[in-house]
Formats: sequence, structure tokens, C-alpha cells
Amino acid sequence: MGRIFISAAHGGKEAGGVDPGTIAGGTTEAREMILLRDLIVTELRARSFEVLAVPDDLSAADTIAWINSRGRSTDVALEIHADAASSPTVRGASVFYIANNNQRKSNAELLLLGLLRRVPQLPNRGVRPDSDSGLGRLIFCRQTAIASLLMQVGFLSSPEDRALLQNRRRDFALGISDGLASWSRAVDPNQGTPPAPNYPTINITVNGQKYSEQGILINGNAYIPIDLADRLRVDLTKIPEVRRITYHKVVYIKAIELRDFNVSIGWDAATRTVSLRSILVVCPGQFDRIISNGNTSEVQLQLFLRNNNENALVQFPDIPKLYREEASTEGINYDIAFCQMCVETGFLRFGNDIRPEQNNFAGLGTIGGSAEAASFTSARIGVRAHIQHLKAYASLEPLVNEVVDPRFRFVTRGVAPLVDQLSGRWSADLDYGTKITAMLKRLYESAGFL
Repeated sequence: MGRIFISAAHGGKEAGGVDPGTIAGGTTEAREMILLRDLIVTELRARSFEVLAVPDDLSAADTIAWINSRGRSTDVALEIHADAASSPTVRGASVFYIANNNQRKSNAELLLLGLLRRVPQLPNRGVRPDSDSGLGRLIFCRQTAIASLLMQVGFLSSPEDRALLQNRRRDFALGISDGLASWSRAVDPNQGTPPAPNYPTINITVNGQKYSEQGILINGNAYIPIDLADRLRVDLTKIPEVRRITYHKVVYIKAIELRDFNVSIGWDAATRTVSLRSILVVCPGQFDRIISNGNTSEVQLQLFLRNNNENALVQFPDIPKLYREEASTEGINYDIAFCQMCVETGFLRFGNDIRPEQNNFAGLGTIGGSAEAASFTSARIGVRAHIQHLKAYASLEPLVNEVVDPRFRFVTRGVAPLVDQLSGRWSADLDYGTKITAMLKRLYESAGFL
């Protein structure tokens, strides 16, 4: 019988201390998830499932190692989280699956449906590939060897979601247990001894050309020969945690791992073909260089924004046009600037004490120690200030337009020509550049470049 591994997010040791996760409403994410996890374990065991609860004192990396050392091919693994947002009005549950895995997407839908049937008052945020997460990848989905999903059961920062979780915790547990039971049976319908590996072969294309060697399909994930990574000049030593498997004396890796090296991964179920496409082939030049050209059209920017926030263009209908015009004037890559705006404002939902009427799209501060972020007279001037601040960091060239960025003169010019160099400068978040780059990849995939 397939077993179920379940991990409550946070609570373990990270960076030398105990990680509580999100803190809101007098409680912590770790505490709430542990309480919920314990109820799920009890319920599943009552249904005769074998459940393994991951120890709570493990780090994120140790959690994955713990599961991988015990998991079998018929097992499944779930990690439960409570999300957080800058605005308390953001609510709902979602499930993340490893990108380009339609089988895992179906599993995620089973899990989310189970929860929402028991707690219909919880908004449905849908199932999403882990490439849509803030960092563009979730290590629980990517590095766990067995079939795995990451579930965000609600927003701890939302008073409504928090009250639902605390007052109806058993209903949450019953719903998640329903989903886990369905998922486990889908993975191991015969509930028997795992058979010897016999993975189906798949086709591979690289930049539109058929590759002479084949890959294999494992747990719904496309694996490619590691020689192909070398051929694409991808240095996997930079990601030592990339899992390698040997099958019939050939070493394979998950194709999706190459996404971190600016390679887009697609899947055609009809022809059983995994397609690899280099972003740099489509968008020549350095992908993350701020002083460069944008590649998208105004319509593509509009669609990307609307698909992530259907109300985004109601108050700011010209925002894609403004970014293209203002960035092009100063020689800034408008795709990068636009994606930074999406990260900073949550696709124009704002929050973090910045109101839409401030026309501040990049979290720009004022001078003189003011407690409030900068405000601008119009959306165009707000975008212009954002572009000017980017140019201050990325270039030594003078501005074309008159300065409207209140902190332009305080930036050491040219210290951050690459997106990742904004981390710890524009924002204290050391993953800030990674989040912008992940958003940029999402934009290019949405635009059909990849």
C-alpha cells in the first residue's frame, strides 16, 4: 500500500534559529500547521492509511532528505503552509505542483477539491505550477523524489482565513484527508508492492529541432540525459541538489531543473515530447541586464497583468504603455521594470502601507525620514520615477527627462547593472532579484516566447 508523508511547514532550524514562518494574529504559521497536520495524521490512520509525519525540528532541506531516504515509488508527500500577503484582504487556498507535470496537476486538483468541499467558505485560488511561486521554484516540489505537492491552506495574514482555520480546523483536516486519500489511490490503485522500474521513453526537442536521444518519464516528470545539459552549456555544479538517477546505465535529470538556467521547458502530451528552448535564443543579449531592450508588446503586458489580477487595468489602464515609453526613453529594459512593478505591488494590488493613489509602483522612499512612502502626481510620473531609480543603479549615463525620483542622487551610480544585484539594495530581501527574474520568465512564457 502506498504511504503518505506529511510535513508541517516551518518550525525547524533555519540559519541558526527556529523558523516560525508567518506571524500574524498572535499565532505563527508553524504552530497552526503542526496542529492541522496532527489532525490529518489521526484521520488518515483511522482510515487505515500508513502515514509518516516529518519531525518538526527539521529544516526545509532536512525535511526533503528525511522523506527521500524513506520514500518508495508508490508513496506521496504533502507539505502544508499558510500564506501571507501585504494586504489582509487577500485570501484563499491553493496547491502548487512541479511545473510541466500534468499528472501532478490532476493530483493537486483532487487535493484542493477535497478541502473546498469541506470548507466552501474558503476562496479557491486554484492549482498552480511552482514556477508561479515567488522564487520561480519550490524545493519541496522539485527535490522530493516521490510524488509531492505543496498546499497553502489559506492566508494567515487574513483575519477571515485565520478564523476559519482556528475555528474549523477539523473540517480542514477532513477535507485535506479526503484529497490525500484520493491522491494516494490514484498513484497506487492496486495498493500493492511497488513494481521494478520500467519507465516509458519520451521524445526531446531543443530549440525546435528533434534531439537524437530520448528521455524517460518518471512520476509524470520528464527526465533527460545529463549529456544534454552539458551540450546546452548548463553548469549543474551550481545546483548541487539537482537529483540524478541512473536508468539502464544512463544518468538522467529532471528537465525542469534547466529552467533555472534560462531554458524554457514545454510538454506535448499528444506526441510525448519534452521541448527545451533557450530564452537567450528568443531574447538575444544578457537576460538579466537592466540596460537593454524589452521584448514584449503592450498587448502582451496587458494580458499578463490581467491574467494575474483581473482588476489591475481598471485603475491603471495605460500602465503597460507607460512602462514601454518611459523605460525606452531611458534605455531601460521595460520587461524587467514591468516585472519589478508586479513583484512590488502584487500585480497592482498594493499593500505594505502604499495606496494606489500614491502612484508608487516600486516601493520608492522619500527623503528626510518620512514614515510614508513617496507619492507622485500621476501614474506616468510614478513610472518615470521608478525607471529613473533603476537607471541610477544600472548605469552611469545621464537622465533624459528631468529628475522626479526623490532618491536618485543618493544612489551610487552603476553599482547594479544586473537584476540580481538589486538584492539587498533596492530591497533588504536577498532573494529580491531572484523574484524579479522568476516573474520575467513567467512573462516570457505568457507572451509565447518560450
